[in-house]
Amino acid sequence: MAKHISESKKNEILNGNLIKAILTLAIPVMINSFIQSMYNLTDTYWLGKIGTDSQAAITLVSPFQNILINFGNGFTTAGAILIAQYIGAKKEDDANSMANHICLTAWSFSIVLAAICYMISPGLVAWLGATGLIYKYGLTYIRIVVIDLPFLFTINLFTSVKQSQGDTVKPMLLNTLGVIINLILDPLFLIVFKMGIFGAALATLVAKIPCAIIAIIVLSRKSQLIRINFTNFKLDINKITNIFKIGLPTSIGGSTMQFGFMLMTKNVGVYGSVATAAYGIGNKINSLITMPASGLGSAISTIVGQNIGAGNKDRADKAYHITLRIGAVFLLVFGMILSRRVVASTLVSIFTSDKEVVPLATDFLSIMAAWCFTNAFYNVSQGLFNGSGHTLVTMLVDASRIWVFRFLTLWICSSLLHMGVESVWYAVVVSNATSAIILYILYFTGLWKKEVVKISSK
Repeated sequence: MAKHISESKKNEILNGNLIKAILTLAIPVMINSFIQSMYNLTDTYWLGKIGTDSQAAITLVSPFQNILINFGNGFTTAGAILIAQYIGAKKEDDANSMANHICLTAWSFSIVLAAICYMISPGLVAWLGATGLIYKYGLTYIRIVVIDLPFLFTINLFTSVKQSQGDTVKPMLLNTLGVIINLILDPLFLIVFKMGIFGAALATLVAKIPCAIIAIIVLSRKSQLIRINFTNFKLDINKITNIFKIGLPTSIGGSTMQFGFMLMTKNVGVYGSVATAAYGIGNKINSLITMPASGLGSAISTIVGQNIGAGNKDRADKAYHITLRIGAVFLLVFGMILSRRVVASTLVSIFTSDKEVVPLATDFLSIMAAWCFTNAFYNVSQGLFNGSGHTLVTMLVDASRIWVFRFLTLWICSSLLHMGVESVWYAVVVSNATSAIILYILYFTGLWKKEVVKISSK
């Protein structure tokens, strides 16, 4: 049955109605992204009941956590791209072998990474400028959440394998289970047992364990079109090379971008814990606003990957244009609504009642929402380049978005225009818009059509 469903999905992506294929893939990804963000949003909500210091601590260390996640995600992203291209080329045996290689890479990397990061976390939290309670809370949180990396990467492996086949529903359901567990455990650990930020981190860890176990069980079933099976497994150096060729740029781009976010958080810290808390809340809500763009970017990556594998670049091009129109129109309308101050203030008030934090976070959110339509150009174009295997392009744009455009805008606004904390808000929107324009221009060069890894069936 599962193989029949996968074949049906593949036929829809390669030959069916593109709008239906895009929305069928994108909507579950959007929901899944929302569900995944609920881990941090739930922590933020309940920690807000305890105090601003706890919220500031989690905001301070979250970028470091995201660096680890993004670096590891580069390899599972590479797996999704390569598996999708093998499926499009009707090379299911190679797709299965690639799934096994990605699994070994992800597990090995996550275990080593978790051990190293646990040991260096005290120095890192201190380097970020945390002192007193914020240092104590930040160190406690990060030391617990790095332990969940092997479980998180297993869940991401499941998502990549399923998404490459056009199945975005099962990853959504798996993450729903994890969030439900987290929603139950957070108030239990924080409010009932009064475990503080340790309880928030522990709830997140415990919630991922059963999800990772289920992921492996499902991926190992014989009924799956693409499955994890190490019987008679042979290490293929060429496949490992392709994983690094596609995955390493994504890993470097994602992690350096997150490192830039961490430095941005450090810059916000100059304005005090109130500004740091406002920045964290604004970013978390903005991540919800831009989820449609992320979902559409993931959808186009799968569609482009399979069609590139099948040698059908014209259909991949058509899918890109349709996806871009859907995302830009939706986010333009949605962003205009959410940028209204009364709406932004209402959303911010869900996460904090601090009278100093609310107006700052509202300002930040209003500005970002007004310009969120640029994320459609950024994420959809990024999906096009990723799906075609040109992850080096997205790495360079990702890195320049933070390290060039964001910090340059921040310096101009703060040092030359003396805009104070608003310098941070404008640095975010200007850098996002600039990078979106660059990716859109690069599309017209036709670079995405050039073969990176030889897979095509034609």
